[in-house]
Amino acid sequence: MDVVLGFARTLRHAGVAASPDRVEAMLTATSHLDVLDATAVYWAGRLTLCACPDDLDRYDAAFAAYFAGEAPRRPATSSAPQQQLAESAPLQVDAGAGEERDDAPDLAARASADEVLRHRDVSQLSIAERDQLRRLFALLVPAAPMRRSRRRRPDARGGVDPARTVRRALRDGGEVTRLAHRRPRPRPRRVVLLVDVSGSMSPYSDALLRFAHVAVRARPASTEVFTVGTRLTRLTRELRLRDPDRALAAVGTAVPDWSGGTRLGEVLQAFLDRWGRRGTARGAVVVICSDGWERGGAELLAEQMTRLHRLAHAVVWVNPHKGRDGYQPLTGGMQAALPSVDHFVAGHSLAAFEELTGVIARA
Repeated sequence: MDVVLGFARTLRHAGVAASPDRVEAMLTATSHLDVLDATAVYWAGRLTLCACPDDLDRYDAAFAAYFAGEAPRRPATSSAPQQQLAESAPLQVDAGAGEERDDAPDLAARASADEVLRHRDVSQLSIAERDQLRRLFALLVPAAPMRRSRRRRPDARGGVDPARTVRRALRDGGEVTRLAHRRPRPRPRRVVLLVDVSGSMSPYSDALLRFAHVAVRARPASTEVFTVGTRLTRLTRELRLRDPDRALAAVGTAVPDWSGGTRLGEVLQAFLDRWGRRGTARGAVVVICSDGWERGGAELLAEQMTRLHRLAHAVVWVNPHKGRDGYQPLTGGMQAALPSVDHFVAGHSLAAFEELTGVIARA
């Protein structure tokens, strides 16, 4: 913790804001990582502490200085805080930090490779690249969409709280000296993920389920996950396991219809009949991850999507093929579903999943 706080101070001197909430996000991310893995720590800080593209060069320079004992190099577009940092003495974490100087070029090369990997289509990765991508998935910190609740909390602003105002007046001898205020307490909105595990989606199933695991681990009480194909399978319990590999192994045992056909309309109807009536979909952000290939009737899918749209707060459709140049939603399933979709996004790369977390949080 002290090392992260010291690094945040170095970033501020370098011109990166590194606000307290961003520092807290990095502490949360590093608590789930191997802190001896320089690449994991690098990306944990970069994804949480940097607020804009202008921060990236400053972050790289400060990271090299703090963890490798090098004086920061001045970026091409330098600013006054960066000039002051470049002219200052080299920063070190401890007496042995200088021993890691030779690793700084390797760290920069790995960081560059990871940046390229973030935008690669997951269906075209090698086995080694898939292993690296799995480590990068651990750095995703999805934010939950929030909703207003009936419960209220004390606040300096908002409406007057009569009960607290009267109690305070009684303590002051019956005279109202100051009004107490309150405002609604926001609560996480439920997120429901429906992941297509049919044959056409098999190149993306692993990445989609790892994203679902990250979402469940972040908000276990307000996230539900189902797989859809020829039948509906609830996987929320399996994905609550801490280790992602163990979680996906449990998923592989629980799902009976891997790489089968796709009957989205029938499966969606089963979901709404069984879980929609219980309130799982009511007021939730429902995320459907599918390419839209439908072996059943497109009319049934359109009908059930309309029904889902009436129940849910927002419907997000994630199609991995949308990330390809020239893609058009020409399949019958996609054309039937899109009129009831609020957000249509890609899901083919880590960068696309990072964008998806923002879409869900703002829905």
